[in-house]
Amino acid sequence: MESREVFDRLRQSLTARVDLLRYRLGYDFAGDAGYEHAAVGGRFFFLPAEVPSLSALLKQRFPSQSNDIVIQAEKICRHQFDLLGYENLDFGREIDWHCDVVHGKRAPRTPWFSVKYLDFEEVGDSKITWELNRHQHFVTLAKAHWLTGDDRYASEILAQWAHWQEENPYPIGINWASSLEVAYRSLSWTWTFFLLRECPLFTADWRQQWVRALSVNGRHIANYLSTYFSPNTHILGEAEALFFLGTAFPGLETAKKWRELGWRILVDGARTQVREDGFYFEQSTYYHVYALDLFLHARILAGLSGVGIPPEFDQTLERMLNALLLFGRAGVVPAIGDDDGGRLFDARRNARKHLLDPLATAAVLYRRGDFKFVAGAPLEETLWLLGSEGLAEFETLPSFEPSADSAALASSGYYLMADADSVQQLVIDSGPLGSGNGGHGHADALSVCLIRNGRNLLIDSGTFEYVGHGGERARLRGTGAHNTMLVDGQDQAEPTGPFSWKNSFRAKVERWIVGRDFDFFEGSHDGYHRLPSPVTHRRWVFHRKRILSFVLDRAEGSGRHQLDLAWHIGATLSPVASKEQVFADGRDSLALLTAEEHGWGESVRRDYWSPVYGQPECASVVNFAAQVELPADFATLLIAGDHIETDPGRLVRWNTDGSRTTSAFRYTKGAQEHCFVFCHRPGPWICGLWASDADFLYCSFDREREQYNLILCNGTYADAGGRRVISCERRIDFAEVSSAAGKVDLFSSHPENVLLQLPLESVWGVGDAMVQGTGPKGIGL
Repeated sequence: MESREVFDRLRQSLTARVDLLRYRLGYDFAGDAGYEHAAVGGRFFFLPAEVPSLSALLKQRFPSQSNDIVIQAEKICRHQFDLLGYENLDFGREIDWHCDVVHGKRAPRTPWFSVKYLDFEEVGDSKITWELNRHQHFVTLAKAHWLTGDDRYASEILAQWAHWQEENPYPIGINWASSLEVAYRSLSWTWTFFLLRECPLFTADWRQQWVRALSVNGRHIANYLSTYFSPNTHILGEAEALFFLGTAFPGLETAKKWRELGWRILVDGARTQVREDGFYFEQSTYYHVYALDLFLHARILAGLSGVGIPPEFDQTLERMLNALLLFGRAGVVPAIGDDDGGRLFDARRNARKHLLDPLATAAVLYRRGDFKFVAGAPLEETLWLLGSEGLAEFETLPSFEPSADSAALASSGYYLMADADSVQQLVIDSGPLGSGNGGHGHADALSVCLIRNGRNLLIDSGTFEYVGHGGERARLRGTGAHNTMLVDGQDQAEPTGPFSWKNSFRAKVERWIVGRDFDFFEGSHDGYHRLPSPVTHRRWVFHRKRILSFVLDRAEGSGRHQLDLAWHIGATLSPVASKEQVFADGRDSLALLTAEEHGWGESVRRDYWSPVYGQPECASVVNFAAQVELPADFATLLIAGDHIETDPGRLVRWNTDGSRTTSAFRYTKGAQEHCFVFCHRPGPWICGLWASDADFLYCSFDREREQYNLILCNGTYADAGGRRVISCERRIDFAEVSSAAGKVDLFSSHPENVLLQLPLESVWGVGDAMVQGTGPKGIGL
């Protein structure tokens, strides 16, 4: 630790113990100065007088959601709650604010700094306890009050709030143990204050008590900022609360200080916690949206309250939104890394399908029609943040489809192979574990997720829980729960607790190429270099748009090792009886073709994954395993479509002579033939009738359509049957040649350096000539 960190930690520790002494002496932490006028001149997203009209518009424009709000409010009045992925949790007649009702464990009522909130034996899962104590359900009750005119909902808020104050005296109990949780509770109370301000039941006395309690919250947050403990979304959430309190309640003695401190931390966080490509540095799509929500809400409130907004802050937000847009182009955002389970505005919109929510409001804020296109429709959140004018602007904003080009978020290590025709996207994760000890990252180097038209075909297994006895935390963040290679049964990094790793891996992208009709990725990681006999996992992904994705995994090293490859199938897909590795659900199909006679063991099992925190579900997992001498490789062909289960085709290894220079494969389906050659060593190679110095070569033809294709990556030439087909004056990234109906198209990273010397039609003859080298000689070679 640096001296500043040591000093801050000592200050916090001493202050906590002094506060405990003050509590025992009967000290009033709120004091009694000026609370009746604290909100005068304050600014929020809406004026209290606007709430009735906004509620009426909510009922008119979002009738289904309005009905759901009232239904939820009725459950809340019965003390039944939906928390995280848990539904209908019954807290009984009197709510126990210290209890994890899922596991039946109650946190001790001891000073907050002595509560071991990650100790399952002592408190259960603190996230469940804390989720209720965020009091986001107060906002639901307040909206239900205005939607129905029923005072029961407002009365329930006041009753629960008063009961909570009695049961949680400062500084006692688990609900003061996390400054982030105090911050979220403060945000909920602020929303509730402005929603209820015009309600007759929310009298001046109630409002004064409310603001007194908020001042205690703000004091706690400011004293115990997570500057060194969790300098990530924790510090951002705490800063958000300070900024909101200082802006909404300017009459508080410390309002100006809180407002300036909170805004400064948020602006600094946008600068330091977001990578250059716009992705949040915790390597989690959920935490990316978590941080984006915080920044977006603060940005809107800053604009409304006249706070100076640095241009860099807006630029960072747009980069984050652009990254989210890229991830969501296929209709849903893949779940990568931890799923926290909570949300800033509506805690119940915490499923993967809701991760695109920020785009609706941002479409209006930044006048972005592509954000509107992906968001699809305005949300209730947009109404409350931007008012009726914002909703009207969304409707009139011209919408346009975002770019369908494949793209890379290179700083974060995500590579997105897009296919516009089928609204499909394959996401490759080649990023680090995350910031610090990688607390919310998973050991998932080179894993892939596949989404097609808003449906998950290959999935990340999720999170389920942060603590517990079942070992699910370790399993679901481990390598085996992802679509990548497991070596000797070991994770790519070693877990050292629920939020840290040691021996963190380094992932390296060796090649990323975006062509006209293909994408090509090559990457590796060193997570298994720590083994007694080190192993490098290398993965190639070749995507032929509209047709297939070819994945080659290679374990490089020496000696004998256990290798496992897992493919986690989307939960809606089930195995097709007639085909072992084909999965379908009536709408979509996914085939996993492997090379015939590959010699590895195959199995399909049902295993748990988690679509949202706390919710387990079963899905199919395909596993291929073998104990082999290294180097060794394994090929998997991924074919997604509407109805492919009848005949997905055949995949065979092409070079069966034991050559370790190249790995070559041939895929055939009907009149189509596709050949793939991967070179493992620099320099010239020969494989069948093909010869080249390229790292990768692909050729295909369709007999019925008389279409021919040749792709070369990182090479200078390609020969067929001893004759030069294509030559380059220098080593180029790629050359792509297609020929159909006498028309030849050539695309290249350096077209001026590429010469096509032999028509593709003359390369292919009859039968297997180009593959085996045994066909008729009259093929023009």
